[in-house]
Amino acid sequence: MTVFGVITPTVAVVILVVALIIFGPGKLPDLGKSLGRGIKEFKDATGNGDEKQPPQLAQSAPPQDAQPPGTKTE
Repeated sequence: MTVFGVITPTVAVVILVVALIIFGPGKLPDLGKSLGRGIKEFKDATGNGDEKQPPQLAQSAPPQDAQPPGTKTE
């Protein structure tokens, strides 16, 4: 049974071996650092970083000229 979208340990090892053959053992740490930096910058740009976001207001204040419900203006 094949499941698409899931990286099994076997697939991860094959990808690592292919990357080792293509880039060599000297370049892999640099590639890992670059990839990690890129992911961190992407998370920071999209707002999914590690820092906590300030809480959002649940409801905004009504405008100054708003009338309470059930009140008639003449």
